[in-house]
Amino acid sequence: MEALKERIRKEGVNLGGGILKVDSFINHQVDPALMLAVGGALAAHFGAMGITKVLTAEISGIAPALTTALALGVPVVYGRKTKPITMPKNVYVATAPSHTKGQEVHLMVSPEFLTSKDKVLIIDDFLATGHTIMALISLAEQAGAEVVGVGAVIEKSFEGGRAMLEARGLRVRSLAVIKEMTDDEIIFAEGVSP
Repeated sequence: MEALKERIRKEGVNLGGGILKVDSFINHQVDPALMLAVGGALAAHFGAMGITKVLTAEISGIAPALTTALALGVPVVYGRKTKPITMPKNVYVATAPSHTKGQEVHLMVSPEFLTSKDKVLIIDDFLATGHTIMALISLAEQAGAEVVGVGAVIEKSFEGGRAMLEARGLRVRSLAVIKEMTDDEIIFAEGVSP
């Protein structure tokens, strides 16, 4: 997705330690037109898989998950990081280390919104180590749902998350795959999940 790559080149900031700041268009301020294009591209790739729910993590995954779900015509469920009083006592819970927060986060989903009848597409802003996505897979598995694929807006292939997901037999699609980040340049992989 060339428009996405161009935004990353122009506005992405390498903060070191594998962290790419894309706050101006994905993670803090969201470009709605870009997110609609992202959702359309991901939905086009996974559309024929009988998906009933899109699952993501709070908060940065919500924008691309919402536009993907909109294009697919299905609901979005997101793993919450804090439990509100409106959530039932018994919930599905999974834990993942947060690269940007420097600590573990707990993701929770209510059993009323994810069931064994669901075919789930997981969407997130980044695919890096794959730990957050593995936590989302765990939530789906706790519900007895079938995970049919994983979509990411940006993949940092040098962190190895894709291999872990593909080893589970999952179909993975990333719209921009970064193979290297230097102080001066963000280098994209060619021919991988265009």
